[in-house]
Amino acid sequence: MIAKARHIELPNVLLAHQELEEAPLPKYCYVAGTNGRCASYELTVKEGDHVRVGERLGLRKGPFFEQPIVSTCSGTYLGIEKHLHHTGKECEFLKIENDFKDEPDPSAKERSEEELKALTKEDVLAIMRDMALVGLGGSSFPSYVKLQGDHQIHTIVINGVECEPSLASDHRLMLEHPHEIIEGLRLLMRATGAKEGKICAKWIYKDLAECWSSALAGEEGSGISFAPVWNFYPQGWEVACIKTATGIDIPSGHLPAEFGILEYNVATIYSLYLAAKKRMPLLTRYVQIHGDGVKEQKFLKARIGTPLRDLLPLAGGYTDSGKKKRIIMGGPMMGNTVADDDIILTPTVTSILVMDEEVWTADSCVRCGSCVYSCPTHLMPVLIAQAVKSGNKERVKALHPERCVECGLCAYSCTSRINVTEYVRRAKRIARLS
Repeated sequence: MIAKARHIELPNVLLAHQELEEAPLPKYCYVAGTNGRCASYELTVKEGDHVRVGERLGLRKGPFFEQPIVSTCSGTYLGIEKHLHHTGKECEFLKIENDFKDEPDPSAKERSEEELKALTKEDVLAIMRDMALVGLGGSSFPSYVKLQGDHQIHTIVINGVECEPSLASDHRLMLEHPHEIIEGLRLLMRATGAKEGKICAKWIYKDLAECWSSALAGEEGSGISFAPVWNFYPQGWEVACIKTATGIDIPSGHLPAEFGILEYNVATIYSLYLAAKKRMPLLTRYVQIHGDGVKEQKFLKARIGTPLRDLLPLAGGYTDSGKKKRIIMGGPMMGNTVADDDIILTPTVTSILVMDEEVWTADSCVRCGSCVYSCPTHLMPVLIAQAVKSGNKERVKALHPERCVECGLCAYSCTSRINVTEYVRRAKRIARLS
């Protein structure tokens, strides 16, 4: 039977109100040298140097951008170690022995309100670049790149949808820091000349509607509004969020800026405000540790650069089920499964899902069409999977797997329990390298 998967009923509202605990600062803090987007880097520090919070330690080299390496604690730089990145790749990290003083870099002098109001587009772009701000909705793409174009922007869309089931970090941030988010949005609107700023969240979250109704009282005429959007998956996908919030459909292969729109995750805008006001990078994230593989479900405020092995004991450690544990960095639909728990908390990590591994066998494809019907980008996942299996690279490219947003709906809806999403991911790599 053909089934179109659009609703995954695991509401996040109760998770967002779970008690928040502050994780202890780690003895050793790790800052990524290489990462999922940057394969090389240069350092400006040497072993034994004393470093401060917010201090620039080097420069990552991306394919068409550069990104500063910034310390998230103060202490002594000890050298390079290899650990797992949240993408599942082994990467090189700078190891810093924490002195627990959180001594700020001398450049970290707060800006006054007058200074904030005077910031130009070039100033905001430089802040995003110099503080290594990235897309915190999961992309980890450098935020300043979106501001480099010369398109006329009329609307800023702030994405707080967080549509993946069991995730609540952005939800919690929107409840606790609405004014900082508003000021970050106002800063971006002034810099780009945008007349409208829409802060988006699902309409089913009444607590957010109430919170933001109060936060936006007195903002009449500012162009800033709270925009409830539809409750479906993947409503948090950039294209879907923009379509619901503005009515504008961004065609595949085009950028929102071409249509006068910039879209940023809500946590990215919060980090922009902190960077502009305090001249500091993002230092902490709200992180959930959850799943049937840990003894307790925890909602933590944790320092970026903390090893996962320091955080797991706060959730009571692993359960004694006798089953192998599967660790997913991210949500159950789009998260990355990693080989073990030697993982470092990076800025885009808000969820550590630990599951008891269940072994199941996929059946043969029955060509029911559920994956095709469910795909939000109108791909034909079943044909892509067949092309990958056959090794036909030209056929793979002709099916345009690059349009896939890796939402996981093809695998979720598959009646034969085939991991179709993994085949499409492989197809994207094949198409990119061919």
